[in-house]
Amino acid sequence: MSAARPTAHPRKEPAPPKHGRRTTAGERQKGVVPPPAGRTDAGHRRDLLEGMLRIRRFEERCVELYSAAKIRGFVHLYIGEEAVAVGVNEALTPEDAVVSTYREHGHALARGLTAEAVMAEMYGKATGCSGGRGGSMHLLDAQRRFYGGSAIVAGGLPLADRMRGLPRATCCFFGDGAFAEGEFHETANLAALWNLPLLLVCENNLYAMGTALAREHAQTDLAMRAASYGMPAWAVDGMDVEAVEQAARRAVEGIRAGTGPHFLELRTYRFRAHSMYDPDRYRDKAEIERWKSRDPVARLTDTLRDGHGLDDDELARMERRIAEEVGHAVEAAEQAPAEPVEDLLRHVTSERPPRR
Repeated sequence: MSAARPTAHPRKEPAPPKHGRRTTAGERQKGVVPPPAGRTDAGHRRDLLEGMLRIRRFEERCVELYSAAKIRGFVHLYIGEEAVAVGVNEALTPEDAVVSTYREHGHALARGLTAEAVMAEMYGKATGCSGGRGGSMHLLDAQRRFYGGSAIVAGGLPLADRMRGLPRATCCFFGDGAFAEGEFHETANLAALWNLPLLLVCENNLYAMGTALAREHAQTDLAMRAASYGMPAWAVDGMDVEAVEQAARRAVEGIRAGTGPHFLELRTYRFRAHSMYDPDRYRDKAEIERWKSRDPVARLTDTLRDGHGLDDDELARMERRIAEEVGHAVEAAEQAPAEPVEDLLRHVTSERPPRR
């Protein structure tokens, strides 16, 4: 007799929240959180759109370069999730810290790393932001307090910045797969217990590699579960960059006010496979198309076209600027030197002290 096969549970896709943030009646009357001083609503939206387009076009070029064997190793694309990186980083200051994941190109570009520095790192060149040693999964720029990605799921979560007593926040990005790790739950508990200035940003794209959320979590409302640790937590439509920015600003304001860690579940979706090696046979094509219909780039473009003065000429100029930026980054990476062989042990072993 053969063993009975377990019944497969149907996948449950958490619906996007109706509102990007919880608001009071007074806040609802005021509308969206105002843009930073000196920028109009329309101008700020254009900046958001350009930030998302930069990530999208950079990664589309990476697909071409990977297919041409110019980029090697693992590459995890962020296409579809651009609203998360751009919206959250708009709420952070240069003094705040960002800890990323291995799906980090979008985080790095939104944080202010140049396309040239990131592309050179993808090529493994000495001019890359990590000196060519990190590649796609380990981008780092200490001057911008961008502490890069890690191949260890949930590996960056325990980092927070409180010891100096400064009004800084540490933002840790991670996926829904990391929510299943004990490290997340230890971090959430201790962060709330110690009142740490930590912003936990869960990019819930419904799949931990190839495992659907409902196949590893009995309760798929991650924000509700995070709230059980005693921290403010709520879900946000991660395909709406303005909703993401509003929620992140609210969370960071709370952190700076001393109310401890905050958790955002940003419900988003990656349009590409887990990595360039992934055949992506675990998702239904109709599901992918449903999420593509909510493309954050197209969504904001339509908003700007509808009553905010964005026309074809301006959009074309924006696209040309980004294309030139990415093209220059590729040319620079092609011409950049590799690290000299004699330097390969630098940063690996300690230097011998001079003899006395």
